[in-house]
Amino acid sequence: MRKLATVQIISDIKDIPNANVIKVASVLGWKTVIKENEFKIGDKIVFIEIDSILPDRPEFTFFKKKSDRLKTIRLRGQISQGVCFPMTILPSGNYEVGIDVTDILGITKHESPIPAQLSGIVKGASPSFIPKTDEPRIQLLQPLLDKYKNEMFSVSEKLDGASVTYYINNGVFGVCGRNWELQKNPDNTLWKLAEQYNIENKLRNFNRNIALQGEVIGEGIQKNSYQLKGQDVYFFNLFDIDTQLHAAPSELRINTYELNWAPWLADCCQHETIENWIKFATGLSLLNGNSLREGIVCRPIFKKDYDPDFGRVSFKVINPEYLLKNDT
Repeated sequence: MRKLATVQIISDIKDIPNANVIKVASVLGWKTVIKENEFKIGDKIVFIEIDSILPDRPEFTFFKKKSDRLKTIRLRGQISQGVCFPMTILPSGNYEVGIDVTDILGITKHESPIPAQLSGIVKGASPSFIPKTDEPRIQLLQPLLDKYKNEMFSVSEKLDGASVTYYINNGVFGVCGRNWELQKNPDNTLWKLAEQYNIENKLRNFNRNIALQGEVIGEGIQKNSYQLKGQDVYFFNLFDIDTQLHAAPSELRINTYELNWAPWLADCCQHETIENWIKFATGLSLLNGNSLREGIVCRPIFKKDYDPDFGRVSFKVINPEYLLKNDT
Protein backbone atom coordinates (compact mmCIF):
# COMPACT_ATOMS: atom_id res chain seq x y z
CA MET A 1 0.00 0.00 0.00
CA ARG A 2 1.19 3.51 -0.80
CA LYS A 3 2.33 5.57 2.17
CA LEU A 4 0.52 8.86 1.65
CA ALA A 5 1.72 10.58 4.82
CA THR A 6 5.12 9.92 6.35
CA VAL A 7 7.60 11.53 8.70
CA GLN A 8 10.49 12.91 6.65
CA ILE A 9 13.39 15.38 6.71
CA ILE A 10 13.66 18.54 4.62
CA SER A 11 16.91 17.99 2.73
CA ASP A 12 17.13 21.33 0.92
CA ILE A 13 15.41 24.70 0.54
CA LYS A 14 15.94 27.00 -2.44
CA ASP A 15 14.68 30.38 -3.63
CA ILE A 16 11.99 30.67 -6.29
CA PRO A 17 12.74 33.39 -8.89
CA ASN A 18 10.55 36.47 -8.46
CA ALA A 19 8.95 35.10 -5.30
CA ASN A 20 9.49 36.87 -1.99
CA VAL A 21 7.40 34.94 0.52
CA ILE A 22 7.69 31.33 -0.68
CA LYS A 23 10.52 28.84 -1.16
CA VAL A 24 10.82 25.37 -2.67
CA ALA A 25 11.74 22.54 -0.32
CA SER A 26 13.10 19.11 -1.21
CA VAL A 27 11.62 16.10 0.60
CA LEU A 28 12.82 12.72 -0.67
CA GLY A 29 12.62 13.34 -4.43
CA TRP A 30 9.64 15.68 -4.20
CA LYS A 31 9.69 19.46 -4.68
CA THR A 32 7.09 21.32 -2.66
CA VAL A 33 6.45 25.01 -2.04
CA ILE A 34 6.64 26.26 1.56
CA LYS A 35 6.29 29.67 3.20
CA GLU A 36 9.49 31.58 3.82
CA ASN A 37 10.87 30.88 7.32
CA GLU A 38 8.24 28.17 7.90
CA PHE A 39 10.86 25.38 7.96
CA LYS A 40 14.61 25.03 7.73
CA ILE A 41 16.92 22.40 6.24
CA GLY A 42 17.10 19.35 8.50
CA ASP A 43 13.66 19.84 10.04
CA LYS A 44 11.64 16.70 10.74
CA ILE A 45 8.19 17.17 9.21
CA VAL A 46 5.08 15.30 8.14
CA PHE A 47 4.99 15.07 4.36
CA ILE A 48 1.68 14.37 2.63
CA GLU A 49 1.86 13.22 -1.00
CA ILE A 50 -0.35 14.15 -3.94
CA ASP A 51 -3.48 12.02 -4.46
CA SER A 52 -4.20 12.21 -0.73
CA ILE A 53 -7.80 12.85 0.36
CA LEU A 54 -7.62 15.08 3.42
CA PRO A 55 -10.11 14.65 6.26
CA ASP A 56 -11.94 17.50 7.95
CA ARG A 57 -9.35 18.91 10.34
CA PRO A 58 -8.50 22.55 11.06
CA GLU A 59 -4.91 22.06 9.81
CA PHE A 60 -6.18 21.01 6.38
CA THR A 61 -8.84 23.71 5.87
CA PHE A 62 -6.68 25.90 3.62
CA PHE A 63 -5.81 22.99 1.32
CA LYS A 64 -9.44 21.81 1.08
CA LYS A 65 -10.82 25.10 -0.26
CA LYS A 66 -10.76 23.89 -3.88
CA SER A 67 -10.69 20.13 -3.40
CA ASP A 68 -10.37 17.47 -0.72
CA ARG A 69 -7.59 15.96 -2.83
CA LEU A 70 -3.99 17.17 -2.92
CA LYS A 71 -2.91 17.75 -6.51
CA THR A 72 0.13 18.92 -8.44
CA ILE A 73 0.12 22.72 -8.69
CA ARG A 74 2.32 25.49 -10.06
CA LEU A 75 3.15 28.55 -7.92
CA ARG A 76 5.20 31.38 -9.42
CA GLY A 77 6.42 28.99 -12.09
CA GLN A 78 7.49 26.32 -9.59
CA ILE A 79 5.94 22.84 -9.72
CA SER A 80 4.80 21.87 -6.23
CA GLN A 81 3.82 18.32 -5.29
CA GLY A 82 2.74 17.45 -1.77
CA VAL A 83 2.63 19.47 1.44
CA CYS A 84 4.86 19.77 4.51
CA PHE A 85 3.29 20.03 7.94
CA PRO A 86 4.95 20.48 11.34
CA MET A 87 5.18 17.45 13.59
CA THR A 88 2.61 19.04 15.88
CA ILE A 89 -0.22 17.74 13.68
CA LEU A 90 0.54 14.28 15.11
CA PRO A 91 -0.34 13.05 18.60
CA SER A 92 2.61 13.40 20.95
CA GLY A 93 5.16 10.63 20.64
CA ASN A 94 8.50 9.59 19.20
CA TYR A 95 8.21 9.18 15.43
CA GLU A 96 11.09 7.79 13.40
CA VAL A 97 11.87 9.14 9.93
CA GLY A 98 9.99 7.16 7.30
CA ILE A 99 7.19 5.96 9.56
CA ASP A 100 3.77 5.81 7.91
CA VAL A 101 1.25 8.13 9.61
CA THR A 102 -1.48 7.93 6.95
CA ASP A 103 -4.00 6.17 9.18
CA ILE A 104 -3.17 8.31 12.21
CA LEU A 105 -4.16 11.41 10.24
CA GLY A 106 -7.22 9.81 8.63
CA ILE A 107 -5.88 10.29 5.10
CA THR A 108 -7.14 8.12 2.24
CA LYS A 109 -6.09 7.71 -1.40
CA HIS A 110 -7.99 9.21 -4.29
CA GLU A 111 -9.35 6.55 -6.65
CA SER A 112 -10.74 7.44 -10.06
CA PRO A 113 -14.31 6.21 -10.61
CA ILE A 114 -14.65 3.07 -12.74
CA PRO A 115 -16.18 3.86 -16.15
CA ALA A 116 -19.55 2.17 -16.68
CA GLN A 117 -18.33 0.05 -19.60
CA LEU A 118 -15.54 -1.41 -17.44
CA SER A 119 -17.69 -2.33 -14.48
CA GLY A 120 -19.33 -5.73 -14.27
CA ILE A 121 -20.51 -8.49 -11.99
CA VAL A 122 -17.83 -9.18 -9.41
CA LYS A 123 -16.65 -12.77 -9.17
CA GLY A 124 -14.29 -12.06 -6.28
CA ALA A 125 -11.19 -10.13 -5.28
CA SER A 126 -8.27 -10.02 -7.70
CA PRO A 127 -6.15 -13.18 -7.24
CA SER A 128 -3.47 -12.86 -4.58
CA PHE A 129 -1.01 -14.83 -6.73
CA ILE A 130 -0.79 -11.93 -9.25
CA PRO A 131 0.74 -8.61 -8.11
CA LYS A 132 -1.15 -5.41 -8.79
CA THR A 133 0.19 -3.11 -11.48
CA ASP A 134 1.35 -0.19 -9.39
CA GLU A 135 5.00 0.78 -9.81
CA PRO A 136 6.46 3.07 -7.14
CA ARG A 137 7.09 6.70 -8.01
CA ILE A 138 10.66 7.71 -8.67
CA GLN A 139 10.53 10.42 -5.97
CA LEU A 140 10.87 7.63 -3.39
CA LEU A 141 13.72 5.75 -5.04
CA GLN A 142 17.01 7.65 -4.97
CA PRO A 143 18.71 4.69 -3.18
CA LEU A 144 17.63 2.40 -6.03
CA LEU A 145 19.00 4.82 -8.62
CA ASP A 146 22.31 4.89 -6.77
CA LYS A 147 22.51 1.09 -6.73
CA TYR A 148 21.66 0.72 -10.43
CA LYS A 149 23.57 3.74 -11.74
CA ASN A 150 25.36 1.76 -14.48
CA GLU A 151 22.36 -0.35 -15.51
CA MET A 152 20.70 -0.07 -18.93
CA PHE A 153 16.96 0.55 -18.61
CA SER A 154 14.12 0.02 -21.04
CA VAL A 155 11.77 3.00 -21.06
CA SER A 156 8.16 2.75 -22.22
CA GLU A 157 5.33 5.22 -22.19
CA LYS A 158 2.95 5.08 -19.24
CA LEU A 159 -0.60 5.19 -20.51
CA ASP A 160 -3.44 6.80 -18.59
CA GLY A 161 -6.33 4.37 -18.55
CA ALA A 162 -7.76 1.52 -16.51
CA SER A 163 -5.84 -1.55 -15.34
CA VAL A 164 -6.67 -5.01 -16.70
CA THR A 165 -5.24 -8.46 -15.95
CA TYR A 166 -5.90 -11.64 -17.93
CA TYR A 167 -4.62 -14.94 -16.57
CA ILE A 168 -4.56 -18.72 -16.93
CA ASN A 169 -4.01 -20.61 -13.68
CA ASN A 170 -4.47 -24.37 -13.41
CA GLY A 171 -6.56 -24.30 -16.55
CA VAL A 172 -8.87 -21.49 -15.41
CA PHE A 173 -9.08 -18.26 -17.46
CA GLY A 174 -9.77 -15.06 -15.55
CA VAL A 175 -10.40 -11.37 -16.27
CA CYS A 176 -9.70 -8.73 -13.61
CA GLY A 177 -9.80 -4.99 -13.14
CA ARG A 178 -7.53 -3.38 -10.58
CA ASN A 179 -9.25 -4.76 -7.50
CA TRP A 180 -11.81 -7.32 -8.66
CA GLU A 181 -12.13 -10.38 -10.83
CA LEU A 182 -15.16 -10.13 -13.12
CA GLN A 183 -17.63 -12.75 -14.29
CA LYS A 184 -17.91 -13.25 -18.04
CA ASN A 185 -20.06 -10.51 -19.54
CA PRO A 186 -20.31 -9.76 -23.29
CA ASP A 187 -21.15 -6.11 -22.52
CA ASN A 188 -18.03 -5.54 -20.42
CA THR A 189 -15.13 -3.88 -22.28
CA LEU A 190 -12.46 -6.03 -20.59
CA TRP A 191 -14.20 -9.20 -21.78
CA LYS A 192 -14.83 -7.73 -25.25
CA LEU A 193 -11.11 -7.02 -25.64
CA ALA A 194 -10.29 -10.54 -24.47
CA GLU A 195 -12.45 -11.90 -27.28
CA GLN A 196 -11.13 -9.41 -29.84
CA TYR A 197 -7.51 -10.38 -29.25
CA ASN A 198 -8.14 -14.09 -28.57
CA ILE A 199 -6.31 -13.65 -25.29
CA GLU A 200 -7.49 -16.84 -23.60
CA ASN A 201 -6.06 -19.08 -26.34
CA LYS A 202 -2.84 -17.08 -26.52
CA LEU A 203 -2.30 -17.56 -22.81
CA ARG A 204 -3.12 -21.27 -23.02
CA ASN A 205 -0.43 -21.66 -25.69
CA PHE A 206 2.21 -20.93 -23.04
CA ASN A 207 1.36 -24.25 -21.39
CA ARG A 208 2.03 -22.78 -17.97
CA ASN A 209 0.33 -20.53 -15.43
CA ILE A 210 0.70 -17.02 -16.81
CA ALA A 211 -0.79 -13.52 -16.48
CA LEU A 212 -0.92 -10.65 -18.94
CA GLN A 213 -1.38 -7.13 -17.58
CA GLY A 214 -2.13 -3.92 -19.41
CA GLU A 215 -3.97 -0.63 -19.64
CA VAL A 216 -7.35 -0.13 -21.30
CA ILE A 217 -7.63 3.29 -22.94
CA GLY A 218 -10.12 5.11 -25.15
CA GLU A 219 -13.56 6.67 -25.09
CA GLY A 220 -15.09 7.07 -21.66
CA ILE A 221 -11.84 6.19 -19.83
CA GLN A 222 -10.11 8.94 -17.87
CA LYS A 223 -10.18 11.87 -20.31
CA ASN A 224 -9.23 9.88 -23.41
CA SER A 225 -6.31 12.20 -24.02
CA TYR A 226 -5.28 9.91 -26.91
CA GLN A 227 -8.53 10.79 -28.71
CA LEU A 228 -9.27 7.18 -29.62
CA LYS A 229 -12.60 5.97 -30.93
CA GLY A 230 -13.85 3.03 -28.93
CA GLN A 231 -11.47 1.28 -26.52
CA ASP A 232 -8.22 -0.62 -26.91
CA VAL A 233 -5.69 -2.35 -24.65
CA TYR A 234 -1.91 -2.00 -24.46
CA PHE A 235 0.07 -4.52 -22.43
CA PHE A 236 3.19 -4.00 -20.34
CA ASN A 237 3.61 -7.08 -18.11
CA LEU A 238 3.91 -10.79 -18.73
CA PHE A 239 4.02 -12.55 -15.38
CA ASP A 240 4.87 -16.18 -14.63
CA ILE A 241 2.54 -17.19 -11.80
CA ASP A 242 4.57 -20.23 -10.76
CA THR A 243 7.99 -18.54 -10.59
CA GLN A 244 6.53 -15.15 -9.52
CA LEU A 245 8.78 -13.37 -12.02
CA HIS A 246 8.07 -10.91 -14.82
CA ALA A 247 9.37 -11.34 -18.35
CA ALA A 248 12.22 -8.97 -19.23
CA PRO A 249 11.39 -5.99 -21.48
CA SER A 250 13.71 -7.45 -24.13
CA GLU A 251 11.53 -10.58 -24.28
CA LEU A 252 8.34 -8.59 -24.66
CA ARG A 253 9.74 -6.63 -27.60
CA ILE A 254 10.93 -9.77 -29.40
CA ASN A 255 7.81 -11.85 -28.75
CA THR A 256 4.94 -9.52 -29.58
CA TYR A 257 2.28 -12.29 -29.44
CA GLU A 258 0.28 -10.20 -31.92
CA LEU A 259 -0.77 -7.81 -29.16
CA ASN A 260 -0.35 -4.09 -28.55
CA TRP A 261 2.47 -3.27 -26.14
CA ALA A 262 2.99 0.02 -24.33
CA PRO A 263 4.94 2.29 -26.70
CA TRP A 264 8.68 1.84 -26.30
CA LEU A 265 10.69 5.08 -26.03
CA ALA A 266 14.31 4.15 -25.53
CA ASP A 267 16.96 1.91 -24.04
CA CYS A 268 19.19 4.18 -22.03
CA CYS A 269 21.71 4.23 -19.24
CA GLN A 270 20.18 5.06 -15.89
CA HIS A 271 19.83 8.84 -15.49
CA GLU A 272 21.00 8.70 -11.83
CA THR A 273 19.05 11.72 -10.56
CA ILE A 274 15.34 12.11 -10.03
CA GLU A 275 15.30 15.51 -11.71
CA ASN A 276 16.91 14.13 -14.87
CA TRP A 277 14.39 11.31 -15.04
CA ILE A 278 11.51 13.78 -14.68
CA LYS A 279 12.91 15.86 -17.54
CA PHE A 280 13.14 12.69 -19.63
CA ALA A 281 9.51 11.82 -18.83
CA THR A 282 8.22 15.20 -19.98
CA GLY A 283 7.09 15.06 -23.59
CA LEU A 284 4.35 14.08 -26.01
CA SER A 285 2.55 10.77 -26.31
CA LEU A 286 3.63 8.35 -29.01
CA LEU A 287 -0.03 7.41 -29.47
CA ASN A 288 -1.05 10.98 -30.17
CA GLY A 289 1.60 13.60 -30.88
CA ASN A 290 -0.82 16.38 -29.96
CA SER A 291 -1.19 15.17 -26.38
CA LEU A 292 1.16 15.15 -23.42
CA ARG A 293 2.24 11.73 -22.23
CA GLU A 294 1.35 10.78 -18.69
CA GLY A 295 4.88 9.64 -17.99
CA ILE A 296 7.22 6.68 -18.40
CA VAL A 297 7.88 3.28 -16.86
CA CYS A 298 11.50 2.15 -16.47
CA ARG A 299 12.86 -1.40 -16.01
CA PRO A 300 16.28 -3.04 -16.43
CA ILE A 301 16.53 -4.54 -19.92
CA PHE A 302 17.96 -7.96 -19.16
CA LYS A 303 18.48 -8.20 -15.41
CA LYS A 304 16.13 -10.33 -13.31
CA ASP A 305 13.46 -8.06 -11.96
CA TYR A 306 13.74 -8.84 -8.24
CA ASP A 307 16.15 -7.07 -5.90
CA PRO A 308 16.45 -8.15 -2.23
CA ASP A 309 16.55 -4.50 -1.09
CA PHE A 310 13.81 -3.04 -3.29
CA GLY A 311 11.63 -5.86 -4.56
CA ARG A 312 10.86 -5.51 -8.24
CA VAL A 313 13.24 -3.12 -10.00
CA SER A 314 10.64 -1.07 -11.81
CA PHE A 315 9.47 2.51 -11.35
CA LYS A 316 7.27 5.15 -12.91
CA VAL A 317 8.08 8.77 -13.62
CA ILE A 318 4.99 10.95 -13.97
CA ASN A 319 5.11 13.99 -16.24
CA PRO A 320 4.17 16.94 -13.97
CA GLU A 321 2.89 18.92 -16.94
CA TYR A 322 0.40 16.13 -17.63
CA LEU A 323 -0.81 16.27 -14.04
CA LEU A 324 -1.26 20.03 -14.18
CA LYS A 325 -3.43 19.72 -17.29
CA ASN A 326 -5.37 16.54 -16.60
CA ASP A 327 -5.46 15.98 -12.84
CA THR A 328 -8.84 17.56 -12.19
